[in-house]
Amino acid sequence: MSSGQKKRNFQIEAFKHKVVVDPKYAEKTWKVLEHAIHEIYNHNASGLSFEELYRNAYNMVLHKYGEKLYSGLVSTMTFHLQTMSKSIEAAHGGSFLEELNSKWSDHNKALQMIRDILMYMDRTFIPSTRKTPVHELGLNLWRDNVVHSDKIQTRLLNTILELILRERTGEVINRGLMRNIIKMLMDLGASVYQEDFEKPFLDVSADFYRVESQEFIECSDCGDYLKKAERRLNEEIERVSHYLDVKSEAKITNVVEKEMIANHMLGLVHMENSGLVKMLLDDKFEDLGRMYNLFRRVPNGLSTIRDVMTSHIRDTGKQLVTDPEKSKNPVEFVECLLEKRDKYDKIISLAFGNDKTFQNALNSSFEYFINLNPRSPEYISLFVDDKLRKGLKGVKEEDIELILDKVMMLFRYLQEKDVFEKYYKQHLAKRLLSGKTVSDDAERSLIVKLKTECGYQFTSKLEGMFTDMKTSQDTMQGFYATYGAELANGPTLVVQVLTTGSWPTQSSVTCNLPSEMLALCEKFRSYYLGTHTGRRLSWQTNMGTADLRATFGNGQKYELNVSTYQMCVLMLFNGADSLSYREIEQATEIPSSDLKRCLQSLACVKGKNVLRKEPMSKDIVEDDGFSVNDKFTSKLRKVKIGTVVAQKESEPEKQETRQRVEEDRKPQIEAAIVRIMKSRRVLDHNNIIAEVTKQLQSRFLANPGEIKKRIESLIERDFLERDNADRRLYRYLA
Repeated sequence: MSSGQKKRNFQIEAFKHKVVVDPKYAEKTWKVLEHAIHEIYNHNASGLSFEELYRNAYNMVLHKYGEKLYSGLVSTMTFHLQTMSKSIEAAHGGSFLEELNSKWSDHNKALQMIRDILMYMDRTFIPSTRKTPVHELGLNLWRDNVVHSDKIQTRLLNTILELILRERTGEVINRGLMRNIIKMLMDLGASVYQEDFEKPFLDVSADFYRVESQEFIECSDCGDYLKKAERRLNEEIERVSHYLDVKSEAKITNVVEKEMIANHMLGLVHMENSGLVKMLLDDKFEDLGRMYNLFRRVPNGLSTIRDVMTSHIRDTGKQLVTDPEKSKNPVEFVECLLEKRDKYDKIISLAFGNDKTFQNALNSSFEYFINLNPRSPEYISLFVDDKLRKGLKGVKEEDIELILDKVMMLFRYLQEKDVFEKYYKQHLAKRLLSGKTVSDDAERSLIVKLKTECGYQFTSKLEGMFTDMKTSQDTMQGFYATYGAELANGPTLVVQVLTTGSWPTQSSVTCNLPSEMLALCEKFRSYYLGTHTGRRLSWQTNMGTADLRATFGNGQKYELNVSTYQMCVLMLFNGADSLSYREIEQATEIPSSDLKRCLQSLACVKGKNVLRKEPMSKDIVEDDGFSVNDKFTSKLRKVKIGTVVAQKESEPEKQETRQRVEEDRKPQIEAAIVRIMKSRRVLDHNNIIAEVTKQLQSRFLANPGEIKKRIESLIERDFLERDNADRRLYRYLA
């Protein structure tokens, strides 16, 4: 131990201290505090010393008189609350809620002061004895002595419900006072708010809207009823925002939705002359949007709208595609489909919020009724043909794309896309060969869209047709570079060389060309076969056109644009003044059906009748005679004479096309069967049918009977075999 440190000789072992308290201390101190509480409730608190009162309460707790302090507080507050209750009970009429609100405000202010004075008791004595804290105690005493008193509880509920009813019927009420009263119930606890107000409020509201909805539906049309329902719903939402608990919004809106919407859904959508179908027919976008927004709030609401809309679209669509009058003009037929689609696209966009389920319903409906008409693929192709021949002249590029996109939309609905392909190929061939297409860009754009939708195989032959047209231009340049000098003074020849596999199959039709043209064609043949070995040329005279210079009796000269057949007929009149039908047929060897159409267009079309027919009639018969119409005149120097043809196929032509389609499907079905069986090795009959149908549905809807025939064919050729034990089971052999 260093010299600077001293040893401590004293330390505390224990300390005992006695405090002597005056036996009357607790009583005196409580009297002071009790007086203060009376003064606070009597609005005389300005003369009180809160510091001194706090110290008194602190000492009572410290000296173990917390129980006396707490029980005294309960009895004193209860006394004042019972007095307040009597005052509230005595209030009459409209002053009842005002008096209740006033006394509630007084109690809250008093409670805050008392809580500050008894803060030490709140922090120490109450937690240790598990008693109710001062503020919560004050609320409970208010609840038990005021709100739940026999003469106030029922009266309070009835007064609030009456004011809400008056507000619903158009009266203006004191929303500020209502907000304070409702907040009082909320402050007293969720159970008080719910039991004393919310549950009765919801029950009364359900009765109110049940009666009102019945009155509305008996005197309103569907649109007006929906407006009233929407207004009531918004009123309840607004009411909650002004003076009810925010959690009540879902509950009261559920009541309105059930009573005004869910219970009347079917009656509303089927309401005569104003229901959903009438709204759809009249493009009532606002009413439809209101119905959608209201019905989406209730179970099965949207499905109810969707089912009725789907049924209506299918019924009207079926009427459209099966109407013989509508089917007479393919272009108008497709335009009606597009108008219908545009109409419902607009409805779904503007009224139904672009709801995907409604879009899907619309798509399935269109797919249903478009395929009810077996000629839909042909008509859609004819519509495209009309647009790409003349309908897109002067149309902006973006509008052209819009039209093509609409065509693709209809194309997607087709179950027999391969039938469309057949017709489209035929129509495209005619446009390309006659030079009638108004836009190569539009043609190629549509092919790109088809390729994106169906793959390369679908469009490979279509693209090959464009390739042939370009190659033909190069071939003709080479031909005239070689023989240009020899051909300078004669007719001009333009030949399109078409690859057999890419273009529609054409039967080779005989036709006797004029001698000057025959020589020119032979010269081209020798040139082409001289530059390409191993090829054959077959002339398709039924697909050609010609320009002729014609001079009539009055000396008028015209340039006539005609078909090859028409050229052959007209050139005969250079050596004869008149010819009979039989003489023309014998000289040209044009097939009878084609020759009659050809003569009809030359002699029976007003303004284009360069020939005269005896006797004069619309139809061509074998006894007719023909001569040049010397009196022919036209305002135009160049006159185009079209061939009279049916815009759509005749019944025999339709049967022939259908037969070709069925033949083309056979190898596709067989290929699908082989692909599936190669992968699966063993499969039963029903699963083969299902998988083949699924694989081919992007091109056509395979017929189960035809699939069965193809299976039999593959069995005969040893690609498949039947299982010996189960005849519906197939095995892959190759």
